[in-house]
This record gives sequence, structure tokens and C-alpha cells, in this order.
Amino acid sequence: MLAALALLVPCAAASDPMDLGENVRQAFRRAGLPLAREKRPVVDFSLKLVDGKTVTLSALKGKVVFLNFWATWCPPCRAEMPSMEILYRRFRDQGLELLAVDLMENGKAVSDFLSDNKLSFPAALDSNGRVGSDYGIQAIPATFIVDRDGKIILYAAGARNWSAPAVIAAFEELLKHGN
Repeated sequence: MLAALALLVPCAAASDPMDLGENVRQAFRRAGLPLAREKRPVVDFSLKLVDGKTVTLSALKGKVVFLNFWATWCPPCRAEMPSMEILYRRFRDQGLELLAVDLMENGKAVSDFLSDNKLSFPAALDSNGRVGSDYGIQAIPATFIVDRDGKIILYAAGARNWSAPAVIAAFEELLKHGN
């Protein structure tokens, strides 16, 4: 009877609804970025980039997406941007896409900010704030990490040092993981 119960009740390690593995979970926990208990679907959107092209979130499926909501006038947003650039440059060839969604500013202000600060990651323009509203953004910066399947696995409110060694190690683990 006990053996039959063991077959019916999966062990905790086997019932990980995130399917990311303990190494990924531990790495993010060490970085102070605990992953969500379960994956959540993204709200798909299409926005113009500052270069005039259009980006659609669902088209990035298959990559890990660092989705950051920000504005040029926001001091904490400005403070975390250099570390986001380091993270992006380090992992963009390993399956990480960074998309910075500027909330309700004009393209010239955003383009000038990116240029002045030597930031190379893509920036999208949420001119009317609709996408920010769809994501429930009430304060910025706000970051979502989206896995290769297009599901949200992490939400981080406030500025972070995205190039801290523990954060780099967490992204290394996540990008190694095939999910």
C-alpha cells in the first residue's frame, strides 16, 4: 500500500510547475530575484521601436526576454540602465533579448537618451501607456523576465543592479536551461 501511495504522490522536485529546475531557482534566489511560483502568460503587444521598426512580443518566443518598463525622466530607471546594457551585451548572443518599453514619451527624447548613454538595446515607445496599463505598471522601473515559451517567470519592481555577479550567474543558469 505504501509503495502504491509513493507512485500516486509526486515528489516536490518532480512537481515544479515552472519546469525550470532547482539550479535556476537557486541561482535567482541567490541573486535576490525569486522566481514566480508558476508561469503566467504574457500580454502580447506590438510597438514602434525608436528606430521606426515594429516589435511584437510574441515574435520573440524562443528567446528569454528581459522586458523593462521605464522613462527617461525616472532617476531609478536611469540608474539601472548601464547594468542592463552590460547584461544585454553579455547574453544577447546566447538567447537573451532585452526590450525597454518607454512609457508615454516622444521618440526623439528616448532616442537622444539612448545615444547619450551609449545604450544599444532596443527601446519601444508606449506612447499612450496602453501596454504599461495592460501589464499593471503603477511604478517604474518594472521588469518582467519571460521564458523561451513566452511565459512570465519573474517580476521585479524597482531598480536593480542587473550586472551584479549573482545576477549574471542566474542568467547564465536560465539561458543554459532549455525550457
